[in-house]
Amino acid sequence: MNKVFKSVLMILTLAALFLTGCGSVPQSSDDAVRVLASTSFLADIAQNVAGDRLTVDSLLPIGADPHAYQAAPSDVAKISESDVLILNGVEYEHFIEPLLENAGGEHLVIEAAAGLEPHPAGEHVNETGAGAGSEHEAGDPHMWLDPNLVITYVGNIRNGLVEADPEGAEVYRANAEAYIAQLKDLDMWIVERVNTIPAERRLLVTNHEALGYFAERYGFEIVDTILPSFSSEAGASAQEIVAAVKAIQSSGAPAIFLGEVENADLANQIASETGAKVVDDLYLESLTDGAPAATYMDMMKHNVSRIVDGLK
Repeated sequence: MNKVFKSVLMILTLAALFLTGCGSVPQSSDDAVRVLASTSFLADIAQNVAGDRLTVDSLLPIGADPHAYQAAPSDVAKISESDVLILNGVEYEHFIEPLLENAGGEHLVIEAAAGLEPHPAGEHVNETGAGAGSEHEAGDPHMWLDPNLVITYVGNIRNGLVEADPEGAEVYRANAEAYIAQLKDLDMWIVERVNTIPAERRLLVTNHEALGYFAERYGFEIVDTILPSFSSEAGASAQEIVAAVKAIQSSGAPAIFLGEVENADLANQIASETGAKVVDDLYLESLTDGAPAATYMDMMKHNVSRIVDGLK
């Protein structure tokens, strides 16, 4: 009987030690802060800040273009079940506005681009025709294509997660610091790659106005945008197509760059008239399921490599 008692006591002691040790483990899945980002690249950036403590999900699936995204009924449920919602801001997530109205509930909304000054929408802000650009009246939202600006994203995400989960503050701060160091390394790598292109060949022709911040940081000239809009869903008038052809011919720009989700018909038409090649596999709005753009870092390295190769 004494042996049985000792055995039971040992089991209870071990169980108590196990439960005590579990106190340092992150919150259970039922109690954990539920974090939802609007896009896959934002989810990846935020996951680097959250680390192992939280899981960050993406509302948009891999490969989805936010400009053309058609919301599903399940998206409302995802938003309503989230505690923290991470948006790019600068009116990038137009598709999410009606979802927020229908989802209800309380969310801590983190605007990743808060504090940054966007490039103005300019002359296309009030257009409603072929080149409609009014979707982003607040300015150009594509700040994530400059990793230096993503450092601000990381700071805003870190601060938001600390507010939502104060117990994880030190984890988020340490992770953010480590990721910022990676972003600075990425910036240096991009500078080195761009420096392999002669200055006179750093000419960008793009499908829509997505690479403005990238061009500004790394010394590119944007010769023309086929769709004079921040949205890949805009159209181009006949006059704008003629202008694009003339701009390429006069500048000698060797390539037209498109995002992977964009329609290449216009670019191919212009390329046939100018001799420029079409590079249509940049990833500007979404990550990929595996290579070549499985993470934000991978996405940027892939894009830079394709741009550099296209201009050499």
